[in-house]
Amino acid sequence: MPGVSADQVKLAREVDLLSYLQANEPQELKPSAPGEYRTVTHGSLVISNGKWIWNRGGIGGRSALDYLVKVRGMGFVDAVETVLGSRAAPVSFSLPVEKAKTQQTRKAFELPPPTRFPAHALSYLQGRGISAKVIEQCLWDGTIYESRDKGKSVCVFVGKDESGVARFAHMRGIYEKYHRDADGSDKRFSFSIPAQNPDSHHLAVFEAPIDALSHATLQHRDGWRWDGHRLSLGGTSPVALISFLGRNPQIKRITLHLDNDAAGLIAARKIKAQLAGDNQFRRIRVSINPPRGAKDYNEALLRAVSMEREQKQKHRRKADIFI
Repeated sequence: MPGVSADQVKLAREVDLLSYLQANEPQELKPSAPGEYRTVTHGSLVISNGKWIWNRGGIGGRSALDYLVKVRGMGFVDAVETVLGSRAAPVSFSLPVEKAKTQQTRKAFELPPPTRFPAHALSYLQGRGISAKVIEQCLWDGTIYESRDKGKSVCVFVGKDESGVARFAHMRGIYEKYHRDADGSDKRFSFSIPAQNPDSHHLAVFEAPIDALSHATLQHRDGWRWDGHRLSLGGTSPVALISFLGRNPQIKRITLHLDNDAAGLIAARKIKAQLAGDNQFRRIRVSINPPRGAKDYNEALLRAVSMEREQKQKHRRKADIFI
């Protein structure tokens, strides 16, 4: 596997979640019964008898590695390096010096360096139909900018925590098919567009940042009277959504705008059922509303732009005939 060896993966899987948290995040643990713990961040996650189960997410496991990937939304390579770099590994482990050095030098999250002028990113976003007003606001907020990654020009979508600190960055290729999360990104803080009213009770959820931007653009184009938060999941995992709701307890209405395909529709139904089955979120009204006649909201936006362009061309031709 790129970035980690089979031996490293095997060693990481031997570290149980309780040992990992006791060594690295003891503040996350709270005893709930004899020999049983829950976590502060995820109250429905129970650790007992060497295993853990996240009732809210409907998943479970034994290792800290599974927890970091399935619950925290961490990339697999980052998760392996995080576990092996922790003090949770049993003392019987004897790692080669080369591996120990790799663990010590593993980089924490850091935003990719911005280019001086975001001309290519602007051209890319405008080519996807995103309005200048939406782009300008995101540039001003620092949630979108241009960078280079592995020699490729990329548009960077940034996710921040409640203090405004960047914790997540997704890079999308401008001229070629390329996308990945920056090393150390915390998917709990995925890309989002806040409502004008921070206390808004509404949340719209999408798979990708470009779809959230497209939805905002359609609102400006069509004059929708709606003020809500927009959140990108960075896929179909509910990790970012659960974390967002924990930080925004005022949310009362969620609209799932996941892709209009089998994967998106199935994921939306699972998320709706998951929220309905959790006492903490049962009060929230959740609806599934994929874009009509399009795979995703960017495709819906591009169709609207194309239809508007065709209408303008027809009007011009009619005007030329009368002249």
